[in-house]
Amino acid sequence: MTNPPAILQCTDLTMRFGGVTALDNLSLSVAANEVLGLIGPNGSGKTTFFNVITGLYHAEAGSIVLAGQPAMRLSPQAIYHAGVSRTFQRSRLCLELSIFDNIVIGNHRNLRHGLWFNLLRRGALQREIAAQYDAVRELLALFDAPLADRVLDPVGGLSMIDRRRIEICRALIGRPQLLLLDEPSAGMTHEETTQLMADITAVRERLGNLTIVIIEHEMHVIERITDRCVVLNYGRAICQGTYAEIAADPLVREAYLGIE
Repeated sequence: MTNPPAILQCTDLTMRFGGVTALDNLSLSVAANEVLGLIGPNGSGKTTFFNVITGLYHAEAGSIVLAGQPAMRLSPQAIYHAGVSRTFQRSRLCLELSIFDNIVIGNHRNLRHGLWFNLLRRGALQREIAAQYDAVRELLALFDAPLADRVLDPVGGLSMIDRRRIEICRALIGRPQLLLLDEPSAGMTHEETTQLMADITAVRERLGNLTIVIIEHEMHVIERITDRCVVLNYGRAICQGTYAEIAADPLVREAYLGIE
């Protein structure tokens, strides 16, 4: 049986900040339709890896291949148009805006922004807004049906789990092929985290053809949702395998617990 093709292949990525090496010849691959967990102690390079993949940082050395195409040193806009979306550990929602406004921002590659279109083709613009409204409601309903009925409510009045749902919907509305989730459980209770992971699993099954890389400190989340894990320490991949395999690895235990 052949292995599925890699949607993301990174080789020898190196990223330094002054005298600190955040990524140290990091190599890893992500297979199509895989859920990969990226774990490691604070400062191990996990978010830096996301920032390099999405073009916010440019690595000093190495290579990135996305869906078979070179993607090293592309702009964030080019990475987005190549089918990669992400969330951030800290919320990036505009609290004064509605749920609809916050989500539809994530679909700007599929929207027509031209001045003449907006001014002269008012009927077409109205139809496009109506189509986006329906798409936002449909996506929200996959996470939480009551939330879809509040699509015009301001985000600022929502609970933390609903805000996280909206951030993930914003990343999904453009139908990416690769979704990067940076600690989606941050700021939530254990019960909220359990529910959100169930939401993500169900939505992934409904949407299909979605590859996910998730950074997470909650090990019960990693155990439940991932197919495979990569453990980083000081910018290097020290272990790869299933959750059971990495949990039993002495190098992983040393990195997390400081065991000599």
